[in-house]
Amino acid sequence: MRFTPIREILLGKHENEKVAIRGWVYRKREGKETIFILVRDSTGVIQCTVKAGSSAWAEAERLTIESSLTLEGTVKQDKRAVGGYELSVDAISVVGLAELFPISKDKSEEFLRDVRHLWLRSRRMNLIMRVRGKVQKFTDEFFESQDFVEVSPPMFITSACEGGSTLFGLKYFDQNMYLTQSAQLYLEILIYSLEKVYCVAPSFRAEKSRTIRHLTEYWHIEAEQAFADMEDLMRLEEGLLTHICQRASEQCKEEFAELKADISKLALVKPPFPKITYTEGIEKLKAKGLNVMWGEDLGYEHEKALAEEFGKPFFIYDYPKQIKAFYCKTHRDRPDIAMSTDILVPRIGEISTGGAREDDKEILVARIKEMGLKIEDYDWYLDLRRYGTIPHVGFGMGLERLLTWMLDLENIIDAIPFPRTTRRFYP
Repeated sequence: MRFTPIREILLGKHENEKVAIRGWVYRKREGKETIFILVRDSTGVIQCTVKAGSSAWAEAERLTIESSLTLEGTVKQDKRAVGGYELSVDAISVVGLAELFPISKDKSEEFLRDVRHLWLRSRRMNLIMRVRGKVQKFTDEFFESQDFVEVSPPMFITSACEGGSTLFGLKYFDQNMYLTQSAQLYLEILIYSLEKVYCVAPSFRAEKSRTIRHLTEYWHIEAEQAFADMEDLMRLEEGLLTHICQRASEQCKEEFAELKADISKLALVKPPFPKITYTEGIEKLKAKGLNVMWGEDLGYEHEKALAEEFGKPFFIYDYPKQIKAFYCKTHRDRPDIAMSTDILVPRIGEISTGGAREDDKEILVARIKEMGLKIEDYDWYLDLRRYGTIPHVGFGMGLERLLTWMLDLENIIDAIPFPRTTRRFYP
């Protein structure tokens, strides 16, 4: 038996035809003459009606919310129905009769997070995950168009990329190792062979921040490019974000409409992005009455305040060296300024961090020592500078932060199927 996807029916392709569908009971309402059943599959939701006297009536009566089933019937147009079509049911076969489903309309957000494994069945989460999948596809499209090669970095690492205080340590047989914070150092290895590489992979950070934009496990869009400078980097980043936003504005209209998210802002994302220096950012914040000193790292409130002023994605660049990682290249005529840049968006703040990588071995050694790190842990990294060093750049963009901004989500935990935070790690 061929089962018709619900979306095909809602597009009007099977009016007055007999079809079979399969899925789960989304809602059910019983009347004396008619039982109304909303059935969902992965593609949509359709109203199904069972009339009194029908051979399907007995099965329809015993159906419970989230029971899995197959149905056969005739497609009818009905403007009152969800999606404008309904299925007049002739036969029902129960696949799995569900017990009393714990999620009801009056359940709190906290409860829905406790039963994440069930809440992922909701229409809302279905739509968000669909957009997430498409954004990952758009990401691949862009990098392929730019001749980047997708690679697979390790999750277990021996040396820190961002800093020891946010590392998750673990026992790897008889060795102490860590979960990766970023694929950057390993992507740098690969540019000496492939020149332009990228990955979309998990990163782990033991940050105790509790904001709408923090996860301890998140997915990182990362890229590294050989023989490139900061102008190349910013063109690459704004090109990627523009491609994702433009494609989503074309391909995700139905999902955005049902989620009631503002899709119009995506079509407005076009290069070149506005650019300000860190120093200019500090001056703007002081003018807004915020207490911030030059040399301090920008916090969430600072980033949000700046992003509100621009109302769209923009760059901040040229940060103080002391707040950036050891691998950040500095201006040769201004050694206290790192060649680093972030993309910020409204409400969320920073979604991407990138910059030029230090390609001088002696300067890199000095920075590693200055940061209190062990030279021996980075000997393999120094080999990249010993044997044919090159100017190169790279960046990392948080997939979940990007989705939180794109879809107007209240919290980043809705941008990932199974969120991991300081308090949430189940299921």
